[in-house]
Amino acid sequence: MTHPGHDPRSGESLYKKNSQRMNLDAAMAQAPPTAELKIIYQSQNFIVVDKNFDVKINSDDESDRVTVATQLAERFPDNVDDTICHKFRFVHRLDYSTSGALCIALNKKASAVAGDKFKNREVIKEYLALVRGHVSEVSITIDKPVYPNPEEGLTHMMCVADDPPVDMKTKSATTELEVLQLGMYDGEPATKVKLCPKTGRRHQLRVHCQYIGYPIVGDYTYSFRQDVKPYRMMLHSFKLTIPIPNELIDVIATDPFTTELDSKWQPLVASR
Repeated sequence: MTHPGHDPRSGESLYKKNSQRMNLDAAMAQAPPTAELKIIYQSQNFIVVDKNFDVKINSDDESDRVTVATQLAERFPDNVDDTICHKFRFVHRLDYSTSGALCIALNKKASAVAGDKFKNREVIKEYLALVRGHVSEVSITIDKPVYPNPEEGLTHMMCVADDPPVDMKTKSATTELEVLQLGMYDGEPATKVKLCPKTGRRHQLRVHCQYIGYPIVGDYTYSFRQDVKPYRMMLHSFKLTIPIPNELIDVIATDPFTTELDSKWQPLVASR
């Protein structure tokens, strides 16, 4: 059985068209301005930033005036590389809606070394998320292949398949989920979880959470256009460890899912 998202419109930022959803200008007002891009690691070879939610990494669209690339160019003009597209070497990607630790290489050699670590699955990635409902299990391993939705207008989405189409090439995908707290978000049941992707597929964490019945709070696409009330999607790249020879990158990006930072999140029990 196939479990696709059912958004008939393309693009992750479509929620902006829904009058119930906070528009982009208001969402950006919640994020630090360009000059305040948070740096959590810096060396001669790498920068790791705490990416703001609802910001693209880079863009060919001139109307996208704020991206991580433009933020970096303003903050680090001496590190702009005019020989490459978008001026910076992003070692990996985060979705537009996802916040947290994002690594940028400052030279070609560093980019190649870090890229090999991702390719060989030597990088440890931990995400925090708030998901809808109270997860009954302490931990869950989701081992389900994913593939791009082939339907017209839905190709920006991924599908999880128990029995994938014979003519569709799927990619293995494994996610480990650990429950941290049960609670309420804006008066509705929610669970704070740690997500550890063992593979790096597009939208993997989002579609895996939707597949097991606990979609990420604020994920417009994989909640079937229903979750429009939260001001952001509650997925955050929390911990990133890249075992670079002679330079271990081991960083943590501040947890945004705390009552102190978002009073709508109210835990029912202490953290595990």
